[in-house]
Amino acid sequence: MVKVVAFTFNPFQENTYLLHDETKECIIFDPGCSNAAEKQELVSYIEQNDLKPVRLINTHCHLDHIFGNGFIANKYDLGLEIHKGELPVLAQAPQSAARFGISVEPSPEPTNFIEEGDIIKFGNAELKAILTPGHSPASLSFYCEADKFIIAGDVLFHSSIGRTDLPGGDFNTLINSIKTKLLVLPDDTKVYPGHMQATTIGFEKEHNPFL
Repeated sequence: MVKVVAFTFNPFQENTYLLHDETKECIIFDPGCSNAAEKQELVSYIEQNDLKPVRLINTHCHLDHIFGNGFIANKYDLGLEIHKGELPVLAQAPQSAARFGISVEPSPEPTNFIEEGDIIKFGNAELKAILTPGHSPASLSFYCEADKFIIAGDVLFHSSIGRTDLPGGDFNTLINSIKTKLLVLPDDTKVYPGHMQATTIGFEKEHNPFL
């Protein structure tokens, strides 16, 4: 069974997710750790639980989700994995940071591109990559059918949806992604979003005012 651990990092209150199972292998999604204390918090959890990071994945490449890419890649000798459609967003990160008056450590270039339908394996677990654009050009969500959860990035939130006023965002595309890719999942599927608390597909079908 996969354990999903959330860390809330950086001024944007972004959720970084670490997934691991009984084999001790783990995946790090969207490392948003932006200072020494946040980096140490993530490393301490890994060390205290004797975990072995084996993959580094960005659901999408907006600034708040990539602060720690370079740190994690270097510390654990991992290649960055994204959808190739996110390359322009990744390249714009320094300019995006400058607009907020902050700096971002350079992210490594991706070593692997994930496509829709790819199966992401670690330990005894499998996640299916689902292309869910709209908040960003090629955001990916990752569905674990066996344990009934999805890592959703900034696509679907508790009673809300991702913003679409950033470069590469489009409201109609986002709504279509949610309705055709996420709401078709079982109602008891737990949704782990890029911000705020977790929710479920069933709750959002019933209560999300945008849907």
